Parts: sequence; structure tokens; C-alpha cells
Amino acid sequence: MAQTTSGIPGKAGFPDIFSARAHLAANRALPVVLGLVYGFWAAANRRDGGPITGWNVLFGFVSALAFMVVLVGVRAVAPRLRRESHAVAWGAFAGVAFGFLYSQTGASVLRSCGNSVAVAASVSAVLFYRYYTHEDAAGHRVG
Repeated sequence: MAQTTSGIPGKAGFPDIFSARAHLAANRALPVVLGLVYGFWAAANRRDGGPITGWNVLFGFVSALAFMVVLVGVRAVAPRLRRESHAVAWGAFAGVAFGFLYSQTGASVLRSCGNSVAVAASVSAVLFYRYYTHEDAAGHRVG
């Protein structure tokens, strides 16, 4: 198989300028960084511009930890699923994450659920299209 510019046999694209160690570090740091951003966002939504309290900080860290754990779980399990289930898993994750953040703004439960279902359906549809056009029926990448 011919070597391409990406350094991966059979894969065309940009050159891979980072080492395997840098990719591993980024792979491990991504859930932590995203979790901290999510926790800060949830805590900010909950306090609604009021003072920062110890309970608010604790809420932010617990939200961040929960987000990180679920994100790591979805990242581990979703690629092993068929493309339909793979897309639905990421859509459900996005919908629940959005719905929880939206519910912290004081919106009604019905509105939070409706918006999160819309986000989940949208993300699932977009990802299904991506997986359908980039994978075969067995889940192997095409091209």
C-alpha cells in the first residue's frame, strides 16, 4: 500500500505533524477540558448572574465529572456499534447534555425536553448521514 502525506497508509489528507505521544495526550485531555467547560457553563447557568458560592462550585465540579464519565463511556462504546446505533448514541449524549444545561436556566421541564429531543434528533441525523456516506454496512471506513 502506498504511503501518503498523512503518514497513514491508504489515507489521503493533511500531514500528521504531531507524534503518537501528542495524540495520546490530546485524547486523554479532551474529556477533561470539555468536562470543565461544561461544568463551568452549568454552574453559570444555575447561579444566573448571582454570587459564586461553595455549593455552586461543587455543582459545577459534579456536573463536569458526570459529563466526563459519560463522554469517556460514549467514546469507548459508540465506535463498536453499527452506524445507526453509533449516530443515536452520540445524538442522545448531545441531547441530554444540552437538555441539562437548558434546564439550569429555569426553563420548564417540557421546554427543556422538547429542545433536547430536537438537538438529539438533529445530531443523530447529521451523524447518521456522515457514517452512512463514510462507512460500509459492517462499519469499516470507505475510501
